[in-house]
Amino acid sequence: MPAGKTLSTPWQPDQPLPLPEYPRPQMQRPDWMNLNGTWEYAILPVLASAPREFQGRILVPFPVESLLSGVQKPLQPDERLWYRRTFTIPAGWQGQRILLHFGAVDYACEVWINSISAGSHTGGYLPFSMDITDLLQNGENILVVGVTDPTDSGLQERGKQVLKPKSIWYTAVSGIWQTVWLEPVPQINIASLRLTPDLDLEHLAIQVLVNGNSDGCTVIASTVDASGRMISCRANAGQELRLQVPDPRPWSPDDPYLYPLTITLEKNGQVLDRVESYFAMRKFSLLPDSQGRMRVALNNQPIFLYGPLDQGYFPDGLYTAPSEEAMLFDIQYAKELGCNLIRKHVKVEPARWYATCDRLGMIVAQDMPNGGVPASDVVAFLAIITGLQRSDRRGLHRFGRHAARNRQQLRTELQEMIDHLYNFACIAAWVPFNESWGQFHANEVSDWVNEHDSTRLVDHASGWFDQGGGDFISKHVYFKKLPRNLEPDARRAAIISEFGGYSLKTPGHMWNEAKKYGYRYFNTREELTEAYLHLLQDELEPLIRNGISSAVYTQTTDVEIEINGYLTYDRKVEKMDAGKLKQAHARLFAAAKET
Repeated sequence: MPAGKTLSTPWQPDQPLPLPEYPRPQMQRPDWMNLNGTWEYAILPVLASAPREFQGRILVPFPVESLLSGVQKPLQPDERLWYRRTFTIPAGWQGQRILLHFGAVDYACEVWINSISAGSHTGGYLPFSMDITDLLQNGENILVVGVTDPTDSGLQERGKQVLKPKSIWYTAVSGIWQTVWLEPVPQINIASLRLTPDLDLEHLAIQVLVNGNSDGCTVIASTVDASGRMISCRANAGQELRLQVPDPRPWSPDDPYLYPLTITLEKNGQVLDRVESYFAMRKFSLLPDSQGRMRVALNNQPIFLYGPLDQGYFPDGLYTAPSEEAMLFDIQYAKELGCNLIRKHVKVEPARWYATCDRLGMIVAQDMPNGGVPASDVVAFLAIITGLQRSDRRGLHRFGRHAARNRQQLRTELQEMIDHLYNFACIAAWVPFNESWGQFHANEVSDWVNEHDSTRLVDHASGWFDQGGGDFISKHVYFKKLPRNLEPDARRAAIISEFGGYSLKTPGHMWNEAKKYGYRYFNTREELTEAYLHLLQDELEPLIRNGISSAVYTQTTDVEIEINGYLTYDRKVEKMDAGKLKQAHARLFAAAKET
């Protein structure tokens, strides 16, 4: 039997409450209730009514297909996954509104409280909330969730999930896969924050959305600057605040300085609500070099970005890390290797992942999870080897985007992703489309992203089928040498957004030892290390001197039968000499500084 049924990382879920940490680090209140843990579950035909009797126990928030869920069964497109648990509202929460939060549920779900529908949600990667106050009763309450997921039988955004995993396509993830929690809030409360640092003008623009009647309310923002001095500002609710930050301390990979932030909602001098947050003063942009060619810049200085493609899969939890320590391990490992970039590949992580990147100074290029139709193997090969190009303005059926409703769903989820992650300092670029999967109207989508968030860069068509838009000439290079003629121009920076994929089998630490997938295979750890070092020195360094701004190596860890990671899938074996890799990465940054 393949180890995929039993392969595990060194970490175990916290007991009795997996992932007990507060799930929203940029908008914290003191009172909340974590609903992770053991729930009841049932899998029934999609048209069947809610079950009266459930089939067993499932450990939330691990997806039903995962080992750690305790179920490890696939959810088929013609089935519905049901969850049930009970909860009791603490007496101290009386008189407040009660919000039910879901970190992420894949894909479409409806929620019932005490047999009354509380609402529904579509989209498998983003958080959503419901005000359940009016549905609650004294004592015990019953929470039921019903979930459907078409996986790759549909055209929705799904990342690399498939019903029949192979090569670069992995085990599907269905149902609840991030923390579920309750939160009491005042009748008039702070609903959301939008934080926009302006390093040049030395201020933080703050937009605060208030729920309830905010007439006569005042919002106060306060921080402590790098010297310990208190700074604050105030405005009427609904107005933008400008928090001056004189002589700001810029956030960077070498100095990831974060300012604390408190937002207080008042009326007639009485505090109605207060949340704790943080922000960073930083600026991502493009700047011309001495030849007028565009380079990526951080805080008005050119920067070279290097690091791994990171897919966020775990053999035992799939999309859900076994614990907080497990989730953050991959970021810390990349940092220890001397990397300053992670490309988060076709997945949106829990908020605490991005907060850790903020804290550690790890820059992130964030992919939109892809949907639609991926390219065929023949088209993929031609795109990689010959540079085949296609227009994404016609023949949209080839991309699975012929239906206007499907295209609009992508736009809706893309906007929700940007809004959800907007406040995290670490994110430098958005990637709407990857390797043509579900690609359509990339120039228009890129222009919209830039209008919606002008503080980041956009890789409009990562890898293939460049439509001439966005901020990058973006290449994926496998099976052949890196192109020596790649360089930036007067409008776009040049990047290698994927390359490498060098592979090594590691018996005893593989998903399936009878199968493997990679782009070039080696027999020993020493051979793999030397080949990697030569790849960087002989092929990548000349491109850095030629003016490219970034390179992304495939990848942090093995994933299922892909065996091209720095680490094995179980995170137990380093497949290359980490000390030599760190030295090689330092040489890349030195070469960038020389240019």
